Amino acid sequence: MGVEIEFLGHATFLLRAGDEAVLIDPFLDGNPKASRAASDIECTRIAITHGHADHLSDAAPIAERTGATVYAAFEICEYLGEQGIENLEPMNPGGTVEFEGGSVSLVQAFHSSSFEGRYMGMPCGVIVRLGGKCVYHTGDTALFSDLQLIGEAHKPDALLVCAGDRFTMGPRDAARAAELIGAPVAVPMHYGTWPLLTDDMEPFVPTGIRTVLMEPGETLAID
Repeated sequence: MGVEIEFLGHATFLLRAGDEAVLIDPFLDGNPKASRAASDIECTRIAITHGHADHLSDAAPIAERTGATVYAAFEICEYLGEQGIENLEPMNPGGTVEFEGGSVSLVQAFHSSSFEGRYMGMPCGVIVRLGGKCVYHTGDTALFSDLQLIGEAHKPDALLVCAGDRFTMGPRDAARAAELIGAPVAVPMHYGTWPLLTDDMEPFVPTGIRTVLMEPGETLAID
């Protein structure tokens, strides 16, 4: 079947296949690069990599309105439960939760995770299997060698990799990460949203991997 990847700005993506739509790291209202408002999003599932506001802030209102099931670290799910969200799948790095037609896995990332001073559990990368394809969203992370092991274990068809520097990998480290992971297609993200993040992706040149620089609102089909 394949999966369609829509870039919504910063690190927010919407994956679609058939009747399923998986929203990753919902940050739209307040996102200066967002292509759509949170109120415009329809999804069946939401996956969250970590608790920072630029990855979490629209999760509760979207989940409440759509009834989408949320997949996230245990502590994030506890917080969302306090906000009245009922359809929750608490997880931690290494875990997988299956649903009809796909699954969500959490993998390791090196970063931090808090929201308004509250600890939000371990930061993660998210691996979504949907439409017979595998998409790996790194979340916010530094470069680390076990990215190669994650690539070998999950064999992603597409990689969404942070590359904005300062708070995550910069474009050169992101290129090395893409080489370690080995997905045939790599899309840099989490860059240029604010002046603190680099907007220069010229150094993002992973060897032997197709790179796609997506603008907010653009879609990419993985067949």
